[in-house]
Amino acid sequence: MSRTMGSRRATLAQLRRHRVPTWWSDAKLGIFIHWTPASIPGFAPCDAEPAEMIAAGNPEALAHSPYTEWYENSLRFEGSPVAQYHRRHYGDRPYAEFAGDFVDALDLWDPDDWAARFARAGARYVVLVAKHHDGFCLWPTAVTNPHRKDWFTQRDVVGELAHSVRAAGMRFGVYYSGGLDWTFEQRPIGSLPDMLASVPGSDGYADYAEAQLRELVERYQPSVLWNDIAWPFGGRRLWQMFADYYAAVPEGVINDRWMPRNAAWDLLGTRPVASVVNKVVARMSRGGGIIPPKPPHFDVRTPEYVTFDHLPADPWECCRGMDRSFGYNRDSPPEHFLGRDELLESFVDVVAKGGNLLLNVGPRGDDAAIVDDQQVRLDWLGAWLEDFGSAVRCTSPWVRQQGVSPQGHRLRYTARGDDVHVIVLDGPTDRITLVDVVPGVTGAVRVVGGDELPWTIPDGGNVVDVDLSGLDPGVQWPLALTVSAAVARPSTS
Repeated sequence: MSRTMGSRRATLAQLRRHRVPTWWSDAKLGIFIHWTPASIPGFAPCDAEPAEMIAAGNPEALAHSPYTEWYENSLRFEGSPVAQYHRRHYGDRPYAEFAGDFVDALDLWDPDDWAARFARAGARYVVLVAKHHDGFCLWPTAVTNPHRKDWFTQRDVVGELAHSVRAAGMRFGVYYSGGLDWTFEQRPIGSLPDMLASVPGSDGYADYAEAQLRELVERYQPSVLWNDIAWPFGGRRLWQMFADYYAAVPEGVINDRWMPRNAAWDLLGTRPVASVVNKVVARMSRGGGIIPPKPPHFDVRTPEYVTFDHLPADPWECCRGMDRSFGYNRDSPPEHFLGRDELLESFVDVVAKGGNLLLNVGPRGDDAAIVDDQQVRLDWLGAWLEDFGSAVRCTSPWVRQQGVSPQGHRLRYTARGDDVHVIVLDGPTDRITLVDVVPGVTGAVRVVGGDELPWTIPDGGNVVDVDLSGLDPGVQWPLALTVSAAVARPSTS
């Protein structure tokens, strides 16, 4: 993605003609990977929900972040749980020295094994954190970091994983932390106003971030360009960078965390402005998660640890960890991990409302292992998608996204052509009554990928009773049904 010179300038209007590609809309499941030097200590306190990191009015909320990838920042707060843990286990060892341990463990890393695991889980794309907030790069970058020498891997982690992921039939994307780089800005970040004020404003960092992003695109042609927090410059320069990316990767996807930095950001450290920002944060934090504000241009929205309760107007993906962290946390208790029902129900709910699930894997740092607590959840997804994948793959939201049967079963709907898939979240059960959809004259009700089920339409013809008593006792739940030649019934709400 070479820098475009001359008189041609991209405009927002031109960028907004770009449409989210079909491959992304059909994918439904992606894998996020947070794997940084912070994976070596692999520790964060577990007592806070993710949204509590930016709790309004708490000037040191982020010192207690449950995200292990924020270890270096938390370490800067004397008395924080991370600072206490670090003293007990590492004394006064600098964070930067973890990079050596991380690089040594790369000898144990097998990218083909990772890719095979993600493909078996049913993922259609993988997004690797190429550089997180600590600034450490997982590729042999030619762009010199002026503050921390050789702060990158000589082994081309990005390139090797891209090759393995594509060979396994999936798309590959990169995450790049453009908004924060703690090698350029080392102030402790305790609150969201602190975070935004810490977006480096120097021309040197702006040039550095752009050069690295262009390098990533030129070398690896990522199908997803996933930025975080903000971007250190704005206006026509950012629009041109987007246009050059689309020219290099026509079916590429840009996320929604590219809020352009401007001169007003220098006021974020002042008390009046911080107060206003905290009020905005309160609106961003919903249901234990975070919904970023919309920047001037994006392809897809990325709510974090939270989903929408309606069908959004924009394409979207829910990004979240399997526990309360993205990076590996050795102290996560079992109750903080998604249970099987919770994971599958969340996935189905996201898809019914037109979204994708970008589920995070946080490998260990000292041996590059995907730990059992994470692998079993990948297996749950893979097993369910093997049986019922056609109920979600390549589908669109139906006229209704959710409902409840008279017996109290929660239902989610997806559509493909004249077929409506009904996913029953509560079971097992011997009988279910559908009130939102019935088969047409030539239609039927069947288990997805299976045989037709006995069904009747009682007098009045407004509902359909489906007999599930003959199902194989080993059938998986949530159960996915297909109503063919489907007819939507009048809403009962």
